[in-house]
Amino acid sequence: MEIAPKILFGHVMHKRLFPKVNAFRYKIYYLSLPLSQLNQQIENKFFKLNKFGLLSFYNRDHGYRNNEHPQKWVRDVLENYAVTKADGEIILVTMLRVLGYVFNPVSFWYCYDTDHKLRAVICEVNNTFGETHSYICAYDDQREINDGGVLEGKKVFHVSPFLEREGHYKFRFSSKSSQMNIKIDLYDDKDQKKLITALSGELASLNEKQAIKAFLRYPLVTLKAIFLIHWQAIKLFIKKVKYVPKPKPFSTKITKTTK
Repeated sequence: MEIAPKILFGHVMHKRLFPKVNAFRYKIYYLSLPLSQLNQQIENKFFKLNKFGLLSFYNRDHGYRNNEHPQKWVRDVLENYAVTKADGEIILVTMLRVLGYVFNPVSFWYCYDTDHKLRAVICEVNNTFGETHSYICAYDDQREINDGGVLEGKKVFHVSPFLEREGHYKFRFSSKSSQMNIKIDLYDDKDQKKLITALSGELASLNEKQAIKAFLRYPLVTLKAIFLIHWQAIKLFIKKVKYVPKPKPFSTKITKTTK
């Protein structure tokens, strides 16, 4: 797999299966950024680091939410949860700031070993209430995460006011030099699949041509993301799906998959 900053042009898909079916699919783009290359050399006319630009990436949008290099947060998390084999490159897949604004429903930290085998993925989830929780996806024996491999973890973070904070996720990750596929399905306490989500797309080099292409093809995509979240909430309200008040958040901000 080529280690280089890229843009992921793709689709986000959600489908709720019950009690009422509700589905959407829309085009989007993400940044795929090897943290070893997080330096001023990757900047161009349309993409900036830690400063305003047409498209930009800020350290403070992730991890410790400060100006430190985000790799410190990832390494601390891996060490605290004894994921020792993920000692190689870390690639962050996330939404960019567009004209200074961003809302990231979820970012993914792909953590490899020195042979570039995927050992862990950290899913950093944000809700519209300003809260954050991260799920560490790694097998207990730290074996490689292969295409099609399934990791399971309990749902402990409130995201949607139309979903209870219960059940468990099944995570699947696939990443190649030219494409990426992420699938996260939610099951209820009776192990019935309730929600299907996916992010998939093609990877292109992060250069001026692709940066301006992303901006022009999907203008104000971060505003679009937050608008669509609220639009889907309105649709669920109209369909009379039960409203779930926001529970008090758990004190822990990070949890690990159980298998």
